[in-house]
This record gives sequence, C-alpha cells and structure tokens, in this order.
Amino acid sequence: MTSLAQDNWELRQDKEGIKVYTKNMDNSAFKAIKTVCIIDATPAVLTAVLLDINNSAEWVYATKRAVLLKQPSPDELYYYSEIAVPWPVSNRDFIVRLKVTQDERTRAVTVVADNQPRYLPENKNIVRVPQSNSKWLIEPLPNNQVKIEYILQVDPGGTVPAWLINLFATKGPFESFKSLREQVKKPVYKQVKLAFIKN
Repeated sequence: MTSLAQDNWELRQDKEGIKVYTKNMDNSAFKAIKTVCIIDATPAVLTAVLLDINNSAEWVYATKRAVLLKQPSPDELYYYSEIAVPWPVSNRDFIVRLKVTQDERTRAVTVVADNQPRYLPENKNIVRVPQSNSKWLIEPLPNNQVKIEYILQVDPGGTVPAWLINLFATKGPFESFKSLREQVKKPVYKQVKLAFIKN
C-alpha cells in the first residue's frame, strides 16, 4: 500500500462533497482509486457500520451478498462478498480480512482490508478476485463528523473490458459513499459503543 500513499492522484469526480481520484500503478494495468469525503458520524459509529458485514449490501455499490465468516476478536473479522457485474461479464467474489486500529493520540482510525483469495474454495460460476488492497483512514473532526480517505487497488481477475472498469472507477465509490452517509444515520447505530474505539 506504500505506493498508494504517494501523490499523482488525478481528480476524476467531485460531486455532492465526494471526491473520487484515480492513479496509474506501476505493478498493475488497473488504476488505484481514492475517495475522500466528510460524513456526519463519530469514529465509533463509522467503524461499527464497516464491521456490520451482514448489512453492508445495503450501502456498498453492486454488492449482491456479503457474509461474515469469522470474527477472531472485536476489531478483526473475515468476510465473503459477491459483486454483481453487468452481463456478459461473470460476477466477482472475494474474501477479506478486516483489521481495525486507532491512534491513541490523534484518535484516527485505520481499517485495513487484506485479500484472502484462498480462504474458501472457488465457485466455478464466479470469478475470484485474485488481488486487492484497500484501506480506510478515518479522521475525527469537530461536531461529530469524520473525514474519510478510502484507497482501493484491485485486480478483478478474468477478462474485464475497459468500459466496465471505468464504470466502477468513479460510479462505484461515489454511489457507495452517498449510501454510507444514509447508513450511518440508521437507529441501530445510534447508541453504538466500541470498547476499542475512542471518539
């Protein structure tokens, strides 16, 4: 992920307070994506939403289903997700390990998603994503707001036409973050408290 932290990001979309950037990667034919926005939520609420895998299809763009597989500790879990892709391309699936940490001084939260492609056997009708890296940087702001910087680099596997990648490059992050703004308002997250996150 170190190469993703550097500059050379190109702003591709700036709408409704959501900025989506892309950049070319030396080690991949697919561009990395960065999304930046401010959301009305505390670090604990946003972290709770990210860890609520069984309801993530409500806001993560093109998610057909997402299932929690294992949660070794409150701040770590493994999950499976299937992404619905327009015909004639096959759906994709992936398995991810999510790990949450918080900086004690700044209270910034980092959520790292590591791809685990061999965690489960492959489904012959779905293309397993062979490689992906993503990271959430959640910075607390005054007035119960957070600034989010989300970075994703993915190789979708199989044969994928350029138009499909371009569709997901800006539309996917934009739609997800628009829905995330609504998801954090749901009553189920209202009084959430996480022992490992300080607001």
